[in-house]
Order: sequence, then structure tokens, then C-alpha cells
Amino acid sequence: MTFVRTTVRLKARPSGLPGPEHWDIRQEPVAPLASGEALVAVRYISVSPSLRAQMDAGGAYLPPVAIGDVVRARGVGVVVESRAPGFAPGDTVEGPLGSQSHYAGPTEGLTRVDPAVPLTRYLGVLGMTGFTAYFGMLDVARPKPGETVLVSAAAGAVGGVAGQIARLQGCRVIGVAGGPDKCAHAVRDLGFDACIDHRRDDIAGRLAELAPDGIDVYFDNVGGPTLEAALLGLRHRGRIAICGFVADYNDIQGLSGARNYLKLLETRSRMEGFSVYDFAARFPEARTALAAWLASGAITASEHVEEGLERFPEVLRLLFGGAQVGKLVLKV
Repeated sequence: MTFVRTTVRLKARPSGLPGPEHWDIRQEPVAPLASGEALVAVRYISVSPSLRAQMDAGGAYLPPVAIGDVVRARGVGVVVESRAPGFAPGDTVEGPLGSQSHYAGPTEGLTRVDPAVPLTRYLGVLGMTGFTAYFGMLDVARPKPGETVLVSAAAGAVGGVAGQIARLQGCRVIGVAGGPDKCAHAVRDLGFDACIDHRRDDIAGRLAELAPDGIDVYFDNVGGPTLEAALLGLRHRGRIAICGFVADYNDIQGLSGARNYLKLLETRSRMEGFSVYDFAARFPEARTALAAWLASGAITASEHVEEGLERFPEVLRLLFGGAQVGKLVLKV
């Protein structure tokens, strides 16, 4: 039986916000499987800010996507056909399935998951999103009970989970988000102690009011003015975990260094970047811990699901307009 799949391929590298002209969405036949390969019908794919960075020639977290290649994306789906040991038709799997309706290729990197769990969870709190928050907060930022933690993009995919993890460590957690609705979500639904609206508030001034003695940890998802404000507010031996810089993804060439960085010297603080892939050997640990917290109600999953692979260009742009709350997922 011959399968036809829909793929989203990179057509051109954008300057600024990507539009429909930068993508080639096409239908094409699926080649017969080789030994060790499986065919997976993709149900959902993750739409994350790192995709934008990978469209540039320099890449960011991963090497750049080549022109003509299927755009990378974590996905979850069901095995249709298998020539690989350990995988059978009907198995539900998660992994680097790509922005396409069907994945056909090696099974390295694919993990069987429980289909009784809502599949979108494996792209959010129980997937790379949750893993990023888990390792970035616990291994890089290392919050201690009683400390004050600042998290940017607090209503976003990673920030929302990171803030909840800091709260579970006994910390006071302050978020930064765009708009009153997102700030309300961070406080009401995620348990943040307070939230700064970066669209309305002076971030540095508001942070000084909420944390007059300073902050111990800043979990940075955005860069830009929020990072500069956080540097000003650091306490002695503070820690900054650099997770992302969504404020500048569409203008990486114009990226400038953060002012106030001398505060790192003044306060004897540490600023460290990280990639979730640094912790790949410990992904099962993170999933087990996050699943337990989720099951007990200690943390909440926030997701924004859109539908239609052909809408990929439009859905990706939602990340940079502040329209979504929580993890952005595309139903194929």
C-alpha cells in the first residue's frame, strides 16, 4: 500500500517574521520502509519558538534546517507499519517526527508512550517543554526554599511549568507576561505569587516594588528589556538560567548585548545558558517526576491547540504575537 504524506518544508530563510512565502507545503509519496524503520501517522506536532531560530543560517539550539528539508518538530503519533524491533502497528510514540502528516524513518529517538494520557501532554508538560523547565530550573537555576524567583514568559509553555516547579521548591515566584489576562492566568491558575505585565508596567520599577530585597533566580525565556531589568534586581550570589530569547528571534542579526551585565560582578552572580538536550540521558527521570506532579494536582498543564497542518505558517506566527497561553500544539 502506498502512503501519501503532507510535508512542511523550508523554502527560504526569512528576515524578520516568517510568512507563507517561506514554506513549501506539499503532498508526496512515502518510500517503502527499510529495515529498522517505521511509518508513523502523526497526530500532533509541537510548535515552539526554537523553530524560528533554526530557520536562520546560523541556527541556535540545533543546526539550521536546510532549504528544502522538512521542518523539525517533536510529534506524537501512531505506528502504521514497522520493520523495526520493539515497535508494532498501533503503538503510540513520541519523538522527532517532523512537521508532516506521516513520518517514515529510523526509530532511534522514538519512545512508546501511554495512549490513555491526552497525547498533547507529551508535547507539553510531559515532553520537551516540561523537560526544559525541569532541568533548567532544578539543575541550572537551583532555587532554594524561601528564595525569590522571577520567570519571564510566565504564561508560556516553558515559563508556566518552570514557575510551578519553583513554587514546589518553596520559593516565592514572580512572573512576567504580556497583558492582564496572561498575568491573571499565571497567578490564578499556575500559582505565581505576582505577575508583571510587560506591556503596561515598567518592569524594573515594578520588580523593585514586588521584590525590594532583590531576586535570587531569574529564568529567562525572552532576553531583551526583561533580562536587563532582572540583572538590576539580582541579589548576592543570584543565578540566571538562559533558556531562550524570543524577543529577538526575528532579528538575531540585530541582537545586542544586555546592559547591566556588570551586576553579575557586583553581586557575584552567575548567568548560564543551557539546552535541554544536555540532559537527554535523564529524560525518563523528568517525565516520571512531572507525571507524578501532574497526577497529584501539584502542577497544571496549559495548552493551546490549533488544527490543520496546512495552517502551519499561520500558527507559528502566533508565538510572536502573544496570542496563545501555554504550550502551542498543532493537530495534524
